[in-house]
Amino acid sequence: MSTPIGDYALLSDRRSSLLVSRTGSIDWLCLPRMDSAAVFSALLGTEEHGRWLMAPREGEVLGRHYEPGTFVLVTRWRTPTGEAEVTEFMPPVDGRSDLVRHVRCLSGTVQIDHELVLRPNYGSTVPWVRRVHDDDGSYLEAIAGPDAYILHGPRLEAADTRHRGSFELHAGHSHSWVLTWVPSHVGGCTPVDVREALRQTRQYWQDWSAQIEAGGSWAGVVRRSLLVLRALTNDETGGIVAAPTTSLPEDPGGERNWDYRFCWLRDSALTLEALLLHGRTEGALHWRNWLLRAVAGDPEDLQIMYGIAGERELPERILDHLPGYADSRPVRVGNAAVNQFQADVVGEVIIALAKLREAGVEEDDFSWPLQRAMIDHVVRHSDDKDQGLWEMRGDPHYFTHSRVMMWAALDRGVRACTDYGLPGPAREWAALRERLRAEILSKGISAETGGFTQTYDNAEVDASLLQIPQTGFIAYDDPIMLATVAQIERDLTKHGLLLRYRTTGTDGLAGDEHPFLACSFWLVEQYAKSGRIPEAYELMDRLVECTSELGLLAEEYDPAGQFHIGNFPQAFSHLTLVRAADAVLSAEIEQVGHAFNETTTEQETP
Repeated sequence: MSTPIGDYALLSDRRSSLLVSRTGSIDWLCLPRMDSAAVFSALLGTEEHGRWLMAPREGEVLGRHYEPGTFVLVTRWRTPTGEAEVTEFMPPVDGRSDLVRHVRCLSGTVQIDHELVLRPNYGSTVPWVRRVHDDDGSYLEAIAGPDAYILHGPRLEAADTRHRGSFELHAGHSHSWVLTWVPSHVGGCTPVDVREALRQTRQYWQDWSAQIEAGGSWAGVVRRSLLVLRALTNDETGGIVAAPTTSLPEDPGGERNWDYRFCWLRDSALTLEALLLHGRTEGALHWRNWLLRAVAGDPEDLQIMYGIAGERELPERILDHLPGYADSRPVRVGNAAVNQFQADVVGEVIIALAKLREAGVEEDDFSWPLQRAMIDHVVRHSDDKDQGLWEMRGDPHYFTHSRVMMWAALDRGVRACTDYGLPGPAREWAALRERLRAEILSKGISAETGGFTQTYDNAEVDASLLQIPQTGFIAYDDPIMLATVAQIERDLTKHGLLLRYRTTGTDGLAGDEHPFLACSFWLVEQYAKSGRIPEAYELMDRLVECTSELGLLAEEYDPAGQFHIGNFPQAFSHLTLVRAADAVLSAEIEQVGHAFNETTTEQETP
């Protein structure tokens, strides 16, 4: 049986990443980038597809945690003969990718067992392995094409196409192993100083997290969520991946399995907003610079997603040799949705860049002209149908949410000209903005319910409609919005959380889904902004309870079975958690301020 998705921990050096299970098995590792071919792919298959198990023999996990403000993972083990502590991390060292696993015996004696199964290229390749001796001692070297994997540490012995080892430790004694990726033509590498690497890793993460501005009831999960967003941001390029995994299913055993190791403009823009709200302007500027490089060129070539360095070609292919997580096929790498037209994307990007401008970051001779070109792209495609926020693989439609986001792009463009004096055809944009508004209010509202509809040609709702008041198109407490919320609550609620939409509708795929966490966080924000604060608190508390023991969230969650579903951890879930927590805190502060003002007024009344 597959390890529950929520039982995995994320480690990252902001270039590569891995997932390690609660029982000490690294089942997913991509080196040297998050979108590189995995060398450990047991997550999507079996141990034969690559993994590194390191665990005390007959051990049980007493608990595990990240050191505060870091991605240094500490796991406490107990065995019949003693206790041990395992510390794992990826040092953020320029020019190399390392994974450190350190174990220390705390009491008695413990036997530490290893099984290392290196399988580059998503588990399809058995590397050539040899033991190399140099001035620093000896190390294990595994080579497969352009990649070499170097293991320093106490010796593991070959056993068929695996390497195993068992090491007895007494109280106070420790061992460390370091796995390093290098280009195969470069060859060996100097082993890291584990103690110094741990110090640098702690300092790196703590220096960043110490600057996070967070308060309120959920400050802890907000901090962890912002750390996750940081971990998913490439240190060199500024590209933010949607998740570090591929093909973790939305419907176990089904076909809803996608590669999320790419940079969606939408997700990245919303991440930028979350960072800005918590004082991290430098991260937002790093992403803006990535965006400008990625989308530079003819606006007609604009894509909804790009590679980590801005790559445009992301062809989707199927890995037939992998059986998939929980037997969910196909396993995909690449993403064919890159070729879709999703009309909402430019709106989300322009909103985020407007907020960066409002935060005091000045436009330069590159950033504003490119935004103008993106808004002109909206103008040219204002009559086109699209695939919607959820990347429907069925026929295109006029999605109401998409039309509102086009309105938002035009609206922010007009404001940039009128409020900041930036050059542009403000009058033309304003005219189209008003035409779109009239169209949406005419065609995007149900005559029966009085609320917004998913598309102009159906009466369904989907949870993306909860984003409409976030754009300023309509107030959170407008009767149209309240009617929309009522229908969403009625049609999309499953075990107290929200689905994205009813899959019997327009997505063109077989199978079903579980509640999509971002949608429920949007509902929290809607409740908070429309005066339903007790319900916002209740739903937020329930959603926070869905986080794993390490504070991580997948794409979806099954409340009945209490397990995570979909790619993990998911940036979209974490950034909407941050927004929801901020909305409730803001509403609470506003409510307290209002009560204070009323009390003061009463006291002053003669």
